Amino acid sequence: MPGDYYNANGNSRYSKNAAYRGQRDYSVLPRSPSEALEPERAPEPPEGSRGRRQNPIVVFLNRLLTFLLVLLIAVGTTSYVVRLQFDKPGPLAYPTVFVVPRGEGVSAIARRLEQEGIINDRWTFFIAARYFKVHDKIKAGEYNIKAEASLRDVLDTLVEGKSILYSVSVPEGLTSWQVIERLKANPDLVGDILEIPPEGSLLPDTYRFARGTSRDELIRRMQGEQKKFIEGLWATRSRDLALTTPEQVINLAAIVEKEANRADERPRVAAVYLNRLKKRMRLEADPTIIYGASGGKGTLGRPILKSEVEDETNPYNTYRNAGLPPTPIANPGRAAIEAVLKPAKSSDLFFVADGTGAHVFAETYSDHQKNVARWRAIERNQREEKVADPAADAVALDKLQAVDIPLPQRNPHR
Repeated sequence: MPGDYYNANGNSRYSKNAAYRGQRDYSVLPRSPSEALEPERAPEPPEGSRGRRQNPIVVFLNRLLTFLLVLLIAVGTTSYVVRLQFDKPGPLAYPTVFVVPRGEGVSAIARRLEQEGIINDRWTFFIAARYFKVHDKIKAGEYNIKAEASLRDVLDTLVEGKSILYSVSVPEGLTSWQVIERLKANPDLVGDILEIPPEGSLLPDTYRFARGTSRDELIRRMQGEQKKFIEGLWATRSRDLALTTPEQVINLAAIVEKEANRADERPRVAAVYLNRLKKRMRLEADPTIIYGASGGKGTLGRPILKSEVEDETNPYNTYRNAGLPPTPIANPGRAAIEAVLKPAKSSDLFFVADGTGAHVFAETYSDHQKNVARWRAIERNQREEKVADPAADAVALDKLQAVDIPLPQRNPHR
């Protein structure tokens, strides 16, 4: 075109004006053919865009997101490692017993588990307990830990609380003093007993407990079971029952417990004493004399003396004092309590041993005297059979003389 000029290569052109400008700015024109082949350089950024700073909020958010991402990765990795270790078989080569004392924290438990070779790493146990939120649910007790138990197995065992249980048996008819002595002699219980619980407040039974249970705790449990039992049966009591409170029922049940040797006789023995109370007759029960004379220990270790039967200072002497004794004389069992609440339908007022471990009952005093005569004959025959063995005779005589026989007047055996 007119006014255009071709470059040295002959394939590019530029206007006169461009040439003219090129004469003033030689940097625009290529200095050599090779330089002409180089790509054009990117234009420089505008002056205003240089040195522009990022918004501080954007910087903070970027750093926060980075931190959270790193933290998430770390937590995920830790969780994965913990889970792998959690189900891995433990180092324990044989079953063992592990004891958790009351009040011990998860950190101390984890340390002892590691020291005793039950787990490999206490920190993994600690983290797992925290992770599953059971660190405050580990129960005190004595636990069986199986061989090669994993961390999961160990933690589940301690949290479920299925510890090894021990037992103590409290027979029916023991006094509270005798029960306390039995608890004191049990090596699996701990703690002192500050005072003897009220007579008749403990329910006889076989109680299971974990090692380290306090004696006071077990006593409270016995009292709670007794209260729950009597309250549950109170509504089912006989309608014509002469007793008006659960306390009176326990009081009489303790006498029935001591008098009735056979379970099938308890309702009938209870009926005898209830009939006596209705007729305002004295109960005349030997076990009440024994309780007062022994100071609540429940046994004298010898027959009752004539002076003890006539002792008017003993408040538990039901030969001299009318009505029920001041307190129960023992802790009756369930069967004796039920027998008082639901006594047999009878008019009996007397009973005496028949020589077989049972009793003979009578409605009238004359019939009772005949039964007593038969019992005395049985006693004589038993003594004569043992004359050849004085030691055995003495033991048998002691037992026979100590038999409890309720009578309307002083026991003729004394």
